[in-house]
Amino acid sequence: MATVDIRRNDTVKVIAGKDAGKDGRVLRVFPDESKVLVEHVGMVKKNVRPNPQKQIKGGIAEQESAISLSNVMLICGTCGPVRVKHEVRGDKKVRVCAKCGNTLDKDK
Repeated sequence: MATVDIRRNDTVKVIAGKDAGKDGRVLRVFPDESKVLVEHVGMVKKNVRPNPQKQIKGGIAEQESAISLSNVMLICGTCGPVRVKHEVRGDKKVRVCAKCGNTLDKDK
């Protein structure tokens, strides 16, 4: 299993597949499967059974499906879609834009 450079709430651009060109926020990362769940990308239809106890109406619902990590690129705020480098700044290892050198990690 390789390390994953994309994290939850990152903005990514889809570079391959049926949704190529779309941007979206990462909802979930599956590192074991090398897949990500991106908001409004890879939409599939799902048949939903009604459940009155949970106030769920039945019908056909749309939801996101996981897409491969190789089909997305992280978006830098200044450059657009970029590759990711890693550097040690201070006492932390951070993700860095390969084009401009800005940090991609949001400070907490």
